[in-house]
Amino acid sequence: MIDKETQRRLPAEWESADAVLMAWPHEDTDWLPILEEAEECFTAIAEAISPFARLVVVGPDIEHIADCLRRIPSERLILVPMETNDTWTRDYGAITVVEDGETRPLDFCFNGWGLKFAADMDNRVTSRLASMGIFKHSPENRLGFVLEGGSVESDGAGLILTTDSCILSPNRNGGMSRGEILEYMRTAFGAERVVSLAHGELAGDDTDGHIDTLARIAPPGDIIFYTGCADRSDEHYEPLKAMAEELHALRTAAGLPYHLVELPLPEAMYDPEDGTRLPATYANFLIVNGAVIMPVYGQPLKDKMAVDLIGAAMPEYTVVPVDCSVLVRQHGSLHCSTMQFPANTLAI
Repeated sequence: MIDKETQRRLPAEWESADAVLMAWPHEDTDWLPILEEAEECFTAIAEAISPFARLVVVGPDIEHIADCLRRIPSERLILVPMETNDTWTRDYGAITVVEDGETRPLDFCFNGWGLKFAADMDNRVTSRLASMGIFKHSPENRLGFVLEGGSVESDGAGLILTTDSCILSPNRNGGMSRGEILEYMRTAFGAERVVSLAHGELAGDDTDGHIDTLARIAPPGDIIFYTGCADRSDEHYEPLKAMAEELHALRTAAGLPYHLVELPLPEAMYDPEDGTRLPATYANFLIVNGAVIMPVYGQPLKDKMAVDLIGAAMPEYTVVPVDCSVLVRQHGSLHCSTMQFPANTLAI
């Protein structure tokens, strides 16, 4: 078991947080055709988070952002003028470790999920925030390694959960073997175990199967929520069943099985423009300072099932659902649009 005070570790998401990073949709992003709807959704997410944590919001027009977020007290907002390619801060925001009682943001390379999309401005967000004095300590340069925050899940006590489909993508770290990649991650995060799942991926997922769409560790660290599929005719049935079998075989550091909670797969959603299936998932929730801010999709039965399951497994947490039907049209959801900064990360 990792010593929480002295050894490097990646904090669990449910540990105390200073703030949550978001990036605002604007007309130079892919949100342009549905920009008004996107801004309404981002506003709803920010308003849901603000009672529990401050928000660091980056974007090119902070006056406009301030107007959109006018219902949030100004002391809960840190607005930073900055150009961005897109809004998925989970994947390009700093991933913050704790070592010797101090936080250290890690600045990994973000290359648009394996060179699929432009990412030059997003890849500079962490260094630009650092140059503006946002962080208490300078980020650690990890730009020689491609890694997105949505691809790693931590229990805060030595376990990192990830997926083969993502980390072995040849356009990320193709010059490294699977063993070398896992060892790099173990060292970067001070982990005792890096477990990479061989199965599970959602149709329409540009990330190649980020763990935060599939399986999430919950407090006190022995609960795992995972995306399931009950419909044998659905294309997801077999891969998600195989993933569930992997999770059933997984053991805690004490050698005990995890308490597994299967979340329903939302009813199939399709892009209204090209008809492709969208990667809707209830696993893409954010845990922050005693709250679970979770996505729902305008599906009353499935939405209620997911909210009730999370609430029952985390009774001490406030569950706040936010309709993210708009977000999945750009192939992401709520967790993808946020990145928490652990306590004592920020200098302001």
